[in-house]
Amino acid sequence: MAKKVAVLFSGGKDSCLAFEKAVEEGYDVGFLLNIFPKNKDSFMFHKANNELLEEQAGQLDRPLLIMKSEGEKEKEVEDLKKLIKGVEEEIDGVVTGGIASSYQGKRIQKICEDLGLEFIAPVWHHSSEDIWEGLLERGFKVVITRISCDGLKKEWLNKVIDREAVRELMKLSEKHKFRLDFEGGEAETTVLDMPEFKKEIKISGSIESEGKYRHFFNIGDIEFKDKS
Repeated sequence: MAKKVAVLFSGGKDSCLAFEKAVEEGYDVGFLLNIFPKNKDSFMFHKANNELLEEQAGQLDRPLLIMKSEGEKEKEVEDLKKLIKGVEEEIDGVVTGGIASSYQGKRIQKICEDLGLEFIAPVWHHSSEDIWEGLLERGFKVVITRISCDGLKKEWLNKVIDREAVRELMKLSEKHKFRLDFEGGEAETTVLDMPEFKKEIKISGSIESEGKYRHFFNIGDIEFKDKS
């Protein structure tokens, strides 16, 4: 019998790729878990658009459990532990999409150890190039929804990242010294399509800027497209 797991889910490229890899490895994903921080600059979690997050969970046909958090350092870790404890009797492990953050990874691993759950990190220590290749070869449609670094102009917002775009991002990351996988918080992404989605998601909205290097895509309308 497949082990049942919960996926820490932000709707971004890393957690969605971790979800997909967990399914490929034979895990039964029973829950999607999300901490919604009030603080935009949370140490642990991305502040997702809740309406879009719920639509993504609907396309994955999995229950989504959201817990609000002040987003304060260390206290938000306790919030995550409470959220996981709510389903610990129904799961065998927790899947995380962390790539390189030892701060985040060690804290999630400690929660799993405390609760006797398996810590599953399908993309841990994968290179930035491997992450993008894993997304592209599986047909993911990924867009950038937040920019917080030099080198990425606001025109990148809500642009689907294809192979040509990845090549351009590689050049920009080398020139401006940001991580190609955005693990350092340089940008945030959302997934509009992936193998497990029943329909492709389309979003429209407006761009908001806070100074020269911080830009956000505010999602307005959410639509769906049948997959060919």
